[in-house]
Amino acid sequence: MPRTLTPGRYRGLKTTSLASADVFGIIAFDQRGSYRKMMPPDSTYDQLERVKTEIIGALSLDASAILTDPIYGLGPAMRMSPKAGLLLALEKSGYSGDSSYRKTELIPSWTPEKIRKAGADAVKFMVYYHPGSGALAEELEALIRRVTRDCHKLDLPVFLEPMSYSLDPAVAKESAEFAAGRAEVVIETARRLSRTGVDILKMEFPLDIQFNQDQADWQDTCQRLSDASAVPWVLLSAGVDFEQFKPQAQVACEGGASGFLAGRAIWKEAVAMSRADRAAFLHDVARDRLRQLLAIAAAGARPWTDFYSVPESSENWYEFYA
Repeated sequence: MPRTLTPGRYRGLKTTSLASADVFGIIAFDQRGSYRKMMPPDSTYDQLERVKTEIIGALSLDASAILTDPIYGLGPAMRMSPKAGLLLALEKSGYSGDSSYRKTELIPSWTPEKIRKAGADAVKFMVYYHPGSGALAEELEALIRRVTRDCHKLDLPVFLEPMSYSLDPAVAKESAEFAAGRAEVVIETARRLSRTGVDILKMEFPLDIQFNQDQADWQDTCQRLSDASAVPWVLLSAGVDFEQFKPQAQVACEGGASGFLAGRAIWKEAVAMSRADRAAFLHDVARDRLRQLLAIAAAGARPWTDFYSVPESSENWYEFYA
């Protein structure tokens, strides 16, 4: 049975989803450290902001929303199309600790209250998470609950992005060994973290397609992920090429995802181009990629309104609205 959301959170989800359907088609460009590495090493802040502004501006014409960051994202957020909703990232880029014990940190002086004041419709919060990490997993779950409570006090919905990793430094995430257990890690992550109070999960594809080309297995595993999650989930692109991401998005939406929240699969080539070439690429290639994905989401994704119902109204609702 759908749960009733507060008015602000319901409006936040409506504003970040497609006007034609209650599903998500969101562009992600909240990269910071990895974005700097994509640009020439002598790039200035103004250059980094300008390129991000050009990419976000072009794609905001079609996307249901834009996800960006507080470091390079203010200018782009102020100049993007008003038709698109806005999500702002809360966490610091990267992690502290070693590669097998990854701790999430918040950006100093950056809070949900400032995100609300900046005009955002929702908060994105990313954590590196492995359900088998013991005390660290419990610590992260407590952090997620605290962050979610802080956001909900301001009626901001939370899009949580848990990223899996290997607990064994000798086993790379890209390896066949990690791929063999990846589905169980991703599905158990969805089961646990969807019950922390967050509104939407932003999930990795649960299988490594470099080691599994069986689309029937893809479909079954995505459905298992949907069955495990107590909240809607959207598929992230995790830096793969568009040709890899499109079939993943198709299967994920058919398997219960409520759309996608994708970045580099759509726009990554544009970063290194000249200004004129970038504009042409965004108009002719990136926007076409986005429209293909939007069509997939609109046709087959599960509406988030299957999970959340419209807040009830009455003539004196505002008296009790916290």
